[in-house]
Amino acid sequence: MELSIIIVSYNVRHFLEQCLLSVRKASENIDSEIFVVDNNSTDGSCSMVSSEFREVRLIMNHENRGFAAANNQALKIAAGRFLLILNPDTIVEGDTFRKCIDFMDSHTDAGIVGVRMIDGKGRFLPESKRGIPTPETAFFKLMGFSKLFPKSERFNRYYLGHLDNTKTSKADIISGAFMFLRREAFLKTGLLDEEFFMHGEDIDYSYRVLQQGYCNYYFPGTNILHYKGESTKKEDLNVFIALHKAMIIFVKKHLSDGKFKKYIFPIKIAIILRAGLSLLRRFMRRAFLPISDVILIYLFYRIIASFWGTYKFGAGYIFPAILPEIIVPAYTIIILLSIALLSGYKIPSKTENAATGILTGTMLILVIYALLPLSLMFSRAIIIFGGLASLLIIPLWRLLTSLIFPGIADNPFSKARRTIVVAESEEYSRVMNLLSSTGIKNKIAGRVSLDNDDMKEEVLGYVEQLREVIRINKIKEVIFTTNKMTAAQIIDSMHLISDLNVTIRIASVGEKYIFGSRYVNPENDLISLSRPVLRKRIWTWFRNLYK
Repeated sequence: MELSIIIVSYNVRHFLEQCLLSVRKASENIDSEIFVVDNNSTDGSCSMVSSEFREVRLIMNHENRGFAAANNQALKIAAGRFLLILNPDTIVEGDTFRKCIDFMDSHTDAGIVGVRMIDGKGRFLPESKRGIPTPETAFFKLMGFSKLFPKSERFNRYYLGHLDNTKTSKADIISGAFMFLRREAFLKTGLLDEEFFMHGEDIDYSYRVLQQGYCNYYFPGTNILHYKGESTKKEDLNVFIALHKAMIIFVKKHLSDGKFKKYIFPIKIAIILRAGLSLLRRFMRRAFLPISDVILIYLFYRIIASFWGTYKFGAGYIFPAILPEIIVPAYTIIILLSIALLSGYKIPSKTENAATGILTGTMLILVIYALLPLSLMFSRAIIIFGGLASLLIIPLWRLLTSLIFPGIADNPFSKARRTIVVAESEEYSRVMNLLSSTGIKNKIAGRVSLDNDDMKEEVLGYVEQLREVIRINKIKEVIFTTNKMTAAQIIDSMHLISDLNVTIRIASVGEKYIFGSRYVNPENDLISLSRPVLRKRIWTWFRNLYK
C-alpha cells in the first residue's frame, strides 16, 4: 500500500464532498486507501460518504472525540507507506499526492512534508510553514509583532516570514490541514497526543518527529485550497481559546524547563489580554446596535413629548416625572424587544426587520396604552409620533452604520453584487437557476468561458482574461464551476485574482450547491455557543490556565 489518506470530519458535508472528489482524482494510479472518521456529524455527512464514495472506509463515532483521537483511530489501522492527515475543508490538485511521494522518495531525511496552502480568496496561508512556538516566538505573535515585522526572522519566527513562500525549505511545524507523513517516522514517533482536543496537535506532532531525528519540509511544488483561512475567523472566541490553550499545553509539555521557563507567565498574561479584547470586541459587535437604538428611541420620544406638551398645553408645560422616568423607558424597551424578536439585531442587521419591529412595538404600546388607567394616559400622539420618528431614524442609523462599520448592518440601498460565472454554457444555466431559486440578489454580468472559440452572447471573456474581465465589468464575485476545470486550474485562477478584493465561490459538480468560506446556501449562519455555555467555557478555560 503506497498511501493512506485520513480525513476527520464534523458537520462539513459540502466541503467534505468536494474534498473527497479531489482526493479521488489525485489518488488515481496510486495504490491507496481513504479513511473518513466522522465525529458524530448531524448534517448527513455519513450517508453522503456511504452512498457516493463507496471506496472510502468510513469510521462513525457516536461522540465528538476531537481531532487527535479521531485521527488515531485510522492511524492504528492504516497500511500505507506514507500517511496523509488531511482536513475536510481542502481541495487538492490532481498531482498533489504523486508529487509529495516523489519528494519524500528524493528526501530520505523527511519525516513530514507540508504543501503551499491557499485560502478561500486565493491568498497564501502563512500557516503553510511555521517555526517552533517557543515562548519568545509565541509572545511576539500574541503581541502582534509578527504582523508589524512580517519578514523578520526573529519577530515572525512563528510563520517563518523570512523564508520565500515559493521555495522549498525546512520548516519545523507542518499544518495538520495537510500533513504528509513517512510511515517509519510515524512508527518511531507514535500516535497524536489526545490531550490536544482541537488545534495544537500538529505543532506537538511535528516537534516530536524532529526529536526523532527527521526533518520537516515545506514543499510549494503543489498547492491545496484550504478554507480555514476564512472559515475560522479571528473573532471566533471558541477557536481562539482552543488555539492558545493548545499553545500553553505545548509549552508546558516540551519547553517548561531552562531558559524558556521565564516566558510562560508573560505568555499567559498575553493570552488573557488577547482573550479579553476578543471577548470585548465580540460583545461590542453584538451590543452596538441595541445600545444605540435605546439611546435614539428614548431621546426622540423625550423630544416629541417636550414639543407635544408645549403645543398642547402651552409654553413651559412639563409632563409629570413618571412619563420621562418610567413611561418613555417602558416604550423604548417594548420597541427594542420587538426589534429583537423579529431578528432586527441578527448580524448583519436587516433594515426591514428593524422597521417591522418598530411598527410591531408601536402597535403593542397602543394596545397596552388602551388598558392603562386614565392617570397614565398622557397622549396617544406621543406614541404615534415617537413610533414614526423611530421608523425614520433607525433605518437611517442602520444605513450610516453600514457605511462606517460594514458587516454590522446591511445597506438597504446597496446594489446587487455583480457576479461572473466561470463555466461552459450548460453549467452557467444551472448556476443561474440555482441562484434564482435560492433568492440571492446577485446581478449576473455574464460568463467567462473555458473555450476560446465560444462566442455566445453572455461570454464576457476567457479564463486567461479573468483579471481584465473583473476590472472592466466591476465584478465583486466570481463563481467557478468544477465540471471542466481541474482543481489546479481553479486554485491558480483564484491566486491570480487574490488581490482584486472579490468574493470567490465554487459550484459543486452538477451545480447542486455553491460553497465558499462560511457559505453553502444563502442566509446560512454558523452555529455558535449560547451565552451560558460560552461563559462556562471561558471561565473553565481561565481556571485551567493556571492549574
